[in-house]
Amino acid sequence: MSATAAAPAPAANASWTQRAGLVAAFAALVLILLLPPAAGLPHAGQVMLGILAFAVIVWMTEALDYAVSAVVIGALMIFGLAFMPDAAKPGGPAMGTGAALNLALSGLASSPVALVAAACFIAAAMTATGLDRRIALLVLSRVEARAHQIVIGAMVVGFLLSFIVPSTTARVACLMPIMMGFILAFKVDKRSRFAALLVITAAQTASVWNVGIKTAAAQNMVAVGFVEKQFGSTITWTEWFIAGAPFSALLTVALYFIMTRMMKPEMDEIAGGRAAIRQQLSELGPMTAREWKLLALVLALLGFWSTEKVLHDFDTTSTTIAAIALMLMPRIGVMDWKASQRGFPWGTVVLFAVGISVGTALLRTQAAAWLANLIVHHLGLQNAGAFAILMLLSIFLVVIHLGFASATALASTMIPIVISVLGAVQTPGINVIGMTMLLQFVVSFGFILPVNAPQNMIAYGTDTFEARDFVRTGLVITLAALALLVLFGLTYWSWMGYMTKPG
Repeated sequence: MSATAAAPAPAANASWTQRAGLVAAFAALVLILLLPPAAGLPHAGQVMLGILAFAVIVWMTEALDYAVSAVVIGALMIFGLAFMPDAAKPGGPAMGTGAALNLALSGLASSPVALVAAACFIAAAMTATGLDRRIALLVLSRVEARAHQIVIGAMVVGFLLSFIVPSTTARVACLMPIMMGFILAFKVDKRSRFAALLVITAAQTASVWNVGIKTAAAQNMVAVGFVEKQFGSTITWTEWFIAGAPFSALLTVALYFIMTRMMKPEMDEIAGGRAAIRQQLSELGPMTAREWKLLALVLALLGFWSTEKVLHDFDTTSTTIAAIALMLMPRIGVMDWKASQRGFPWGTVVLFAVGISVGTALLRTQAAAWLANLIVHHLGLQNAGAFAILMLLSIFLVVIHLGFASATALASTMIPIVISVLGAVQTPGINVIGMTMLLQFVVSFGFILPVNAPQNMIAYGTDTFEARDFVRTGLVITLAALALLVLFGLTYWSWMGYMTKPG
């Protein structure tokens, strides 16, 4: 899933932007708390808007490590809400630290958080056994040693790994060393257009399939978590796939043509290319028993995910936790606890949980509803059609994503507001759950800047391309994605009832 925890920088080496960001975040918090009470906004809601402003500024400027920011935000929620009356009981006694603590930790009780943590174990198992690398090399060993064919092979690998490695960062982290190994083995210049084409395309493919596969990215679990809390309903793996996979498939085709035209490689055929790939594959040796067991487990898990509510009633989180239990069992498992903890991104899990808590508190304190009414009024969405609402909010999300380095943070901030906006409009028959899912697709559109997603930064870290190469291709990919939004909004998604419920 889309990782969110960046490596913490020593305080002494914090950049001017980070220091200024932290000061601005606290200033925004204090300013909002000192403002006169707004009509229709409970005191607890005003506190949460201040904390929301703090979180947005900290996340946009990366003033704090993401895991640290989660702890700080949790502390602000506890002591900020403790002295406020419950929004459901205006004029009543203060909530106290006990009730505020329960709200601040409510995200930890969310099933999507358990799924995110479990997904990190699957990614760790893939790395520990080397199964992800073997799958990548097997696919690439079967393509022709031509530049465009190798790019297609890399895209196919990214697509396949999206099903069985539920971590965008883990997928790209697996692919980058393989891509760099090819560049070295092919004796291609590291700063060539071919190298840039291969690396950027691999990273962008990972982002594209975050849209189509529910379990491919943590930010998807944010949306599902809020839907479950707010409506007591869920979006199954298959429902998500039916809605998003056709979009991702067409965007993948567009991605191929955009990248191969804008980053046209210097050569067509690569001498000894297939031999180099097969040599790397042969160095892995035959598949081990651990790899076979892990492959069987993830395929079985994929089967359970895709047949939820069709052949059985086991939800995605429950089946994933059961699979993790089997992976860690002695003798029948594939790794022990120590192996699973090597590089385990607990910061990602903590941030994810606190993000859910912030969103839940925004909804419970009526802050999200109050903010949504402002958005609906100023954008004139009261009586707008579902398509107009989809496009306006999509453009808003694409623009605001430019300031975020984490789609999970963006989803945690914006999805509760999106749900409230959709609940505030007067569009007849609008499908709030379906529209929330479609707008969550847009949250994954981190195509423009290297800093918009951890997978982009991993690719940028290979030093195979300039930031401007990523930006200029990313802008065109984003325009293609928005064009597909228009097409799907007017046709497929409308026909399927995701935007408005059939009358």
